[in-house]
Amino acid sequence: MARRLFLERRTYRQNRLQDAARLLPVLGLLLGFAPVFIRGDTALLGGASLSNWLVYYFVIWIGLIVLTAFVSRALMRTDRKDQAPDHGQMPSGSAPPQPLAERR
Repeated sequence: MARRLFLERRTYRQNRLQDAARLLPVLGLLLGFAPVFIRGDTALLGGASLSNWLVYYFVIWIGLIVLTAFVSRALMRTDRKDQAPDHGQMPSGSAPPQPLAERR
């Protein structure tokens, strides 16, 4: 029996967000090519149908931009939480380190 690996909640969430970011282009392709398979013969539908499909593509485009922004923002938030505090900063009130030449 395979042993299950325990992941912290933050690590698990970050992995799922990365998976979502990888699948967004696939979702875009599926939604973009869906009308090709759905509409069939466009000669019978007339010109009004074309404007409806253009609106559909525009809504998909804007929706993918918004979804990408949300996923990107969530990934940046989890990356910031994972980063350790900067140890290069000096506590307030302490003097900066002196160069070796001045220490003698």
